[in-house]
Amino acid sequence: MTPAPPSVTPDWAFEREHWRRGHFRVAGVDEAGRGAWAGPVTVAAVILPGTAAEYPFRDSKQLTAAQRETYAAEVRRVALAWAVEHAWPDEIDRLNILGATHAAALRALARLEPAPQALVTDYLKLRVDLPLSAPPRADALSYSVAAASLLAKTERDRLMRELDERHPGYGFAAHKGYGAPAHREALHALGVSEAHRRSFAPIRALLNAAEPLPGLGAGARKEAGPQRSGR
Repeated sequence: MTPAPPSVTPDWAFEREHWRRGHFRVAGVDEAGRGAWAGPVTVAAVILPGTAAEYPFRDSKQLTAAQRETYAAEVRRVALAWAVEHAWPDEIDRLNILGATHAAALRALARLEPAPQALVTDYLKLRVDLPLSAPPRADALSYSVAAASLLAKTERDRLMRELDERHPGYGFAAHKGYGAPAHREALHALGVSEAHRRSFAPIRALLNAAEPLPGLGAGARKEAGPQRSGR
């Protein structure tokens, strides 16, 4: 299936394939923060009622922050079951980002009650003993995955605001740990905090002082401070 355009409206096509096979509790799974340099990767799993109702849920990237919060509250209200789990930088550095994302997804799925009978994920090919659909851009195509994307995004954003208070100066509340220019500049001014993912190439490069961060000139290396906790 080709990727959906940004304005696409989700439907129940993937869920219906599982419903036809008698798997009525279909969990949507999505993550937030996979490409960030700091903070957790957050995974949500959501089972919506299998009534083929229409919802306002959309891929979280299509919505404003206020809309995401409103719709996330609605997800929690209508869902048969939902769970959110995180993989923090130490787990990411130990397992790599894909392994940590899978581990957080499995933890979230294990918390669902009632348990799911099938899954739809946003191209996350989990090793599970359940029927699995993993199309690309499922967060834009599937109501269940869109609902999961809303919970993952809003919960991770909340945690990044907390990290911004614990590690002031990095701007986590604004850029959410991604590689924005302001984040790069803060890293060179303040050093690497315990909230950063040391296995990620830009952070590893700064720790090794072997090369400047992408997007900064060679002279920026001279300004890089020593590693510090950021507390």
